[in-house]
Amino acid sequence: MKSPLPVRNGVNATRLRIPLQGPWATVHDFVLEKFGHIDSAGITQRFHHGEVVDIDGRPLSTETPLGDVEFLWYYRNVPLETPLPVTEEVLFEDEHLLVVDKPHFLPTTPAGRYVQQSLLVRLRNRLQIPDLVPIHRLDRGTAGLVLFSKQPETRSAYQLLFERREVAKQYQCVSALPAGIDRAELSSRFPLTVRNRIEKTKGVVVSQLMPYEVKDSGRRPHDRRGGKRRRSTEVIPGANASSRVELEATGTSRAGTPVGLFRLSPHTGKTHQLRIHMALLGLGILHDRFYPDLWDDAPDDFDAPLQLLAQRLEFADPISGRIREFTSARKLVEAPAEGRTADRR
Repeated sequence: MKSPLPVRNGVNATRLRIPLQGPWATVHDFVLEKFGHIDSAGITQRFHHGEVVDIDGRPLSTETPLGDVEFLWYYRNVPLETPLPVTEEVLFEDEHLLVVDKPHFLPTTPAGRYVQQSLLVRLRNRLQIPDLVPIHRLDRGTAGLVLFSKQPETRSAYQLLFERREVAKQYQCVSALPAGIDRAELSSRFPLTVRNRIEKTKGVVVSQLMPYEVKDSGRRPHDRRGGKRRRSTEVIPGANASSRVELEATGTSRAGTPVGLFRLSPHTGKTHQLRIHMALLGLGILHDRFYPDLWDDAPDDFDAPLQLLAQRLEFADPISGRIREFTSARKLVEAPAEGRTADRR
């Protein structure tokens, strides 16, 4: 559903669904009950100033009866934000695509207290592309490659690549090695593939591991392509997350502690999947505040970013047919400074 209001300062107008019937005489009464605890005077002022509109862009008044509109749009009041001391880099741009190297600590899209200080809003303001939309997302703590669509007309073609798992994704991470571990024994464990079932509950910070029947344990989520198309609401049994893990090198971190550099190839894209899979292996990613243990909330430590990097993307461009390959220019600061290359298979 297209917004009747344009992007303003890089931010979309907010859409709110209004019940067509209920105990409220007017739309204004409903909005006050829903959000009045935040700023009741400000809400009424917006109606008086014509800042709340319907799907045709017509201003709603405080007297608009409930049932006249099903949706309304308005701009949120955004508090002043402290600029994050990190900078994104544009790696590639053509008529349809924008490829950006995202720094640690910068959210991909507006969330919570980060609106202007999000990658999407920064780029819209900087490049003056109001239709810019991310095709996929990275966690705020993760650095690396993010693809953006510039044209609404071609956006779905690129989104389908990710839905159909036709994009080869490669990450790097640095993990602390358990004390006293034998490096040769560690190398012999890899490469390996981790599979499990992960679910994320809205409003809960961390994702949860879910059990499933033994009879479903052999199902590989990344092989579920083609054939009869399942409805999006249909629950698929068994594992829904799969990642290949390879050991690239071992050595020492900046602080001189033993660490390993790993290459991660996710076959699926569940929230926090790679972070969970490394924690399950007893190799939690350095500076991860969520896994294996949830740390207390604290200000960002810009000297200790999460050691996870979306390093490489490869896909066949659905518009040109060309093979696209992109590689991040960023490096993980805790990667082994002096280490030996692990054996590869």
